[in-house]
Amino acid sequence: MGAREDVECWLTDMDGVLVHENHALPGAAELIQQWQDEGTPYLVLTNNSIFTPRDLAARLRASGLHVPEERIWTSALATADFCRSQMPGGSAFVIGEAGMTTALHEAGFIMTETNPDYVVVGETRNYSFDSITKAVRLILGGARFIVTNPDATGPSADGVLPATGAIAAMISKATNKEPYVVGKPNPMMFRSAMNRIGAHSENTAMIGDRMDTDIMAGIEAGLHTILVMTGISDQAEIDRYPFRPNEILAGVHELVRSEPVESDVVPSEA
Repeated sequence: MGAREDVECWLTDMDGVLVHENHALPGAAELIQQWQDEGTPYLVLTNNSIFTPRDLAARLRASGLHVPEERIWTSALATADFCRSQMPGGSAFVIGEAGMTTALHEAGFIMTETNPDYVVVGETRNYSFDSITKAVRLILGGARFIVTNPDATGPSADGVLPATGAIAAMISKATNKEPYVVGKPNPMMFRSAMNRIGAHSENTAMIGDRMDTDIMAGIEAGLHTILVMTGISDQAEIDRYPFRPNEILAGVHELVRSEPVESDVVPSEA
């Protein structure tokens, strides 16, 4: 990947890059505005599959960031996109929330507990032993096992929570089958995002705060990678890995230009 000057399209992670605990990080609002004003293709990515893009757009608005819902790409959307490309008009049994079920519905899938093509496990706070038992039996019966993201834990105000990867591990152990994981660090998530905005790896950059997901997947997808230090990474974390991002910045405020660039793109009517 070449220099930042070659970048025409942007993918950016959300938590730790644009927002932290529902507060916009410095420069985030200005960077989004810069992309909007210049007609720059971009997507805001999240491995969280609980929420729909509409929900996330509302949450971002509350934190002071105006991101249209069509500019948000979740692991749920990437998973639905993958399932549709593999088996158009298929069926699925879902352990997950509205973000996942809505994405699959919009991709033309039927939700069923009877002989589904896929068992899809997404982020949820409401799984039950009953739903895990169903998932195990359906996978043993031949359903393909798909997981939205590999994160074993997630943050909450009270401390860590078991996340998708932890629930998937329970099902894996019981079925002796490993799932196909669509979200980061699988570069599939970035490829589907690039397809969504008509971008190519040679001219696309990825901004993230995690070496093990954002940067690793960005490198594997052939993108210009930018690590920001506003999330969970510090120098010791960077040094743990045998690869390096193209750039390491204090935060997204370093990407905001002081002078707007004249663009021949006419802004569309809102």
